Amino acid sequence: MPDSLIHSKTLRWFIKNLKLPLPLPPVLQRSNKPWEVELLAGYKVKTNGGISLAAMLQVAGATTIEGNELVDALVYELDGPQTVAKLDQLHAFFNKNLGKVKWNGRIVIIQRQHPHTAEAAAAHRAVDGIIRSVAKEVGRKGITANRIVHEGAWEDMQHRIEGPLRFLLSRYAAFIDGQTIWLDSQVRAPQHSPLAKPLKGKTALVTGAARGIGAAIAKSLAREGAKVIVVDRPQEADIARDLVSEIHGVLLLQDISSIEAPKALADFLTQNHYTLDILVHNAGITRDKTLAKMDTKYWEQVLNVNLQAIISLNETLLHKLNEGGRVIAMSSISGFAGNFGQANYAATKAGLIGYVAALAPELSSRGITVNALAPGFIETAMTAKMPFMTREGGRRLSNLQQGGLPEDIAEATLFLASPGAVGITGQTLRVCGGNMIGA
Repeated sequence: MPDSLIHSKTLRWFIKNLKLPLPLPPVLQRSNKPWEVELLAGYKVKTNGGISLAAMLQVAGATTIEGNELVDALVYELDGPQTVAKLDQLHAFFNKNLGKVKWNGRIVIIQRQHPHTAEAAAAHRAVDGIIRSVAKEVGRKGITANRIVHEGAWEDMQHRIEGPLRFLLSRYAAFIDGQTIWLDSQVRAPQHSPLAKPLKGKTALVTGAARGIGAAIAKSLAREGAKVIVVDRPQEADIARDLVSEIHGVLLLQDISSIEAPKALADFLTQNHYTLDILVHNAGITRDKTLAKMDTKYWEQVLNVNLQAIISLNETLLHKLNEGGRVIAMSSISGFAGNFGQANYAATKAGLIGYVAALAPELSSRGITVNALAPGFIETAMTAKMPFMTREGGRRLSNLQQGGLPEDIAEATLFLASPGAVGITGQTLRVCGGNMIGA
């Protein structure tokens, strides 16, 4: 079946009514409009939370309801729990309300982390199993289920909770499913976190930005007000110039894997009087062979571009990153699970997971967060060349029964780059539709 027919309304009606044994993936509702203060305008939300949570949702444009009508989202606020018995309350809430969530709806558990006993730790971890299972149960309807875990009391953390909650409930997070976002206080919060045009006045540098996921990232950052420096190889000059013209950005043609790259980028910033607020390491390559057959050239190329180049660039460019800056690297679910014939690629992506976790505390005193994204199966020019059955198999590994789009990675990057993501650092967020591979 050609990809162009997958979302055909006529085809979907035909298959459904003839009861053909071919499950079709849900059509995910996405948004690429500029962020608004009322990001959740028109949403009906059922929650067990208190006045502060209701007020947070109201600012975002949502309405909290008490009745039994259909809802766009469920938000469950959980303190702990400290005992296994306390999980009964969570069960009762979802048992009663899960069937009332509309297609393409959202489920979020907000959980305070303070396990002081072994039983409390067990009960706390049990919620992870619950949210992952719920995500699998409702994914066929395009519904996502995720968890936010925070330390400290609600009143101390609510300004850090607001950004992740708004994002996970929105149409910008359509391909993030079965995940946990961990919030802490190690990076000080900005005095003002704008809810619309959050990147206005900021400068972002994106590597590998000429096409695919990189281009989508550049467009999203520019849409929300950032001046974007598009970095890519000289071979990509023509397509990079078109992108720069479209987003009113700045072009820098440079192979980031070259030994001269760190100095070249630093000199470019100095000569043009730029300082950085956002640094996105998107550039990467694959050179696939089983390890027994992989020659040194393939091994070194991938490690150099995907990992060593990022470390080398950071050693030079982090000095030019402003207070409150953001560093985002592109990992992969292969970094969690490995992949056949990709020992070199998986090594670099796993390396980035460890790298951001170790680097984050070093930069926290400057108000800088450091995170990674781990895409799952994303519909790109590369995956389009796969045999149809291989491609379809990759899609169906996710709870949502389909691959993601470059825009899904771009919107997650934008979120991590925003002031509202200040509570997130040292983490790797999977954008994989709840892919069954890996953790």
